[in-house]
Amino acid sequence: MFDLKTEKYFFNQGHQIVGGIDEAGRGPLAGPVVAACVGCFSDFKIKNKILENVQDSKKLTAKKREELFNIIKEEIENIGIGICDNQTIDRINILQASFLAMKKAISGLKEKPHFILLDGRFLIPNCSYQQKSIIKGDAKVFSIAAASIIAKVTRDRIMEEMHKKYPNYGFNKHKGYGTKIHLEALRKHGPCPIHRVSFKGVQ
Repeated sequence: MFDLKTEKYFFNQGHQIVGGIDEAGRGPLAGPVVAACVGCFSDFKIKNKILENVQDSKKLTAKKREELFNIIKEEIENIGIGICDNQTIDRINILQASFLAMKKAISGLKEKPHFILLDGRFLIPNCSYQQKSIIKGDAKVFSIAAASIIAKVTRDRIMEEMHKKYPNYGFNKHKGYGTKIHLEALRKHGPCPIHRVSFKGVQ
């Protein structure tokens, strides 16, 4: 369970809003990369017991992620989501597209953050906000873990919709990752309009 220790450290430095950022979908062969920013105000407290289950989205079941997604959205109104499609990924590369999605997520907040906490080792380039990257931040920091859930569920829902449009690939099952079923479908049908043609597995 998170104790908001990291967020409180930056609140105590005088930052009124701390935004945690994470993204979903760097690795897949198809679909967008999605980033979320969860902006916590300095008076935020984890009141809802269900929020105590927030953790790195990869460690949660799909059902639990959906439940937490809804509770996070109810309890924290200051949430932004940024999406970069496969064409953007092919044009500027996946790392730059991830950064762009993060910037879009920050822009989507109702109240802009005074400090940003990022999962991983990179800082967002050409960003006017003060920021700190935290390796395995989605396992250590509440706002980053909450952002990981928002980003993952948002992306999964997009891929469920893409499955209806392109049913030959099984996007509802693997969400665009390079599974055996997905690679076989690619060999059989070739890429569809949401595949990342710059990715080795698609080529």
